[in-house]
Amino acid sequence: MHDATPDESAPGTGGCAHPSPSAECPPAPGTGPEPLGGGLKQRHLTMLGLGGVIGAGLFVGSGAGISVAGPGIVVSYLIAGALAMCVMRMLGEMSAAMPASGSFSVHAERALGRWAGFSVGWLYWFLLVVVLAVEATGAAQIANGWAPAVPQWAWVLIFMVVFTAANLTSVKNFGEFEFWFAALKVFAIVAFLVLGLLAAFGVLPDTDPVGLTNLTGQGGFLPNGWEGVVSGVLAVVFAFGGLEVVTIAAAESDDPVRSVARAVRSAVYRILFFYVGSMLVIVTVLPWTAQKAGASPYVTVLDSIGVPSAGTIMNIVVFVALLSALNANLYGSSRMVFSLAERGEAPKALLTVGRGGVPRRAVLASVAFGFVSVLLNLKWPDSVFLYMLNSVGAVLLFVWALIALSQLRLRRRIEREAPERLVLRMWAFPYLTWAALAAMAAVLVLMLTDDAARPQLLWSAGATGLVLAVAGLREWRAARVNNR
Repeated sequence: MHDATPDESAPGTGGCAHPSPSAECPPAPGTGPEPLGGGLKQRHLTMLGLGGVIGAGLFVGSGAGISVAGPGIVVSYLIAGALAMCVMRMLGEMSAAMPASGSFSVHAERALGRWAGFSVGWLYWFLLVVVLAVEATGAAQIANGWAPAVPQWAWVLIFMVVFTAANLTSVKNFGEFEFWFAALKVFAIVAFLVLGLLAAFGVLPDTDPVGLTNLTGQGGFLPNGWEGVVSGVLAVVFAFGGLEVVTIAAAESDDPVRSVARAVRSAVYRILFFYVGSMLVIVTVLPWTAQKAGASPYVTVLDSIGVPSAGTIMNIVVFVALLSALNANLYGSSRMVFSLAERGEAPKALLTVGRGGVPRRAVLASVAFGFVSVLLNLKWPDSVFLYMLNSVGAVLLFVWALIALSQLRLRRRIEREAPERLVLRMWAFPYLTWAALAAMAAVLVLMLTDDAARPQLLWSAGATGLVLAVAGLREWRAARVNNR
């Protein structure tokens, strides 16, 4: 246990009219002592920050970005990565000052009111449990290819049972799973970078130095102009989702304040290095036109430099990445819904905490909805589940926007009430925060004008509007009760 001292919950009043901690108004819900058990070490959080965002979207999905941006994909990743770094810095600032298992949902409630905490919390929970189905199904498809005798649904069941058990026993088990999963993914990227650089310089057998030929040939560095770079941003920005989980997990570490500050500092720079570095290697070693639709660009490069069984190796890495994301999403969704229950925004029955400080009912509720999502994915992948998937397609941007708005308000409040808690500060505040919000708005506009992305934006906007309507109705009912 790592109970907060009473003054640790002072900043933020959950919408109270008196911003001063000395004012006579009740503390914000969710700001009291954290009932969940500790157990996560600094190494767990550091690797969670690195591994939580390195997934199949990078290893496989990056090919879509290369096809529209060419070598300019490097610039696309720099822009998208810079936006993600700003969001994480904002989130790290608030989480280091006021650690809580609900992370940005609690921050939104403190900064903007109950409606904001309710909305962002439920939207993020829905996002995680729907994406969980994609990850479980994807991992099952790979495993089924290795062992066809075991049906795909059985593999899904095995994965869900294993990771549910891991999340039910102890948070330390979750941390250990994620540590080794993330370590394998980081090792794979580092090995790829080393091999790619050796190939680019002609050090490997049967390779010649390539110089800048592939960066400047085949239409130049920006074969499709800046329009291609912008389309590339749209293709890759959502690959950075998952970083947020590290701030949720920090509340269950032995030293939440220092842990989240260190994890955020190390994660943002290293992830940007891994993403941008690997893209630079890919478009340097081979012409961007050599990438095949639907194939992993990593496999294409490894095949070209003569790495045996490159496809099998990358399949293993993607398999691990999917299981890692499944594990992290189950953890993050359970903690988010538990935090909502703590603040009266979810059923109180979810507040049961088992041995070791694990919110067991919250874990089971999250995995139950995850099972429903998997069944919908297996039964109706192109209809019912597709609509669900579209409805969370742009939710990450809405979550990021509320994080930025919360940081704008809480930063001023913390500076006034407890400046010593600002152990991690947002760069160039408030200008960079506003710039990040403008960038998010620009991405949403791009989605609206893109035929492929527009359905995701519209469905996500509909889901967000529904949650906001429920939040507004709850506020109206609470106001009526208070006025009686």
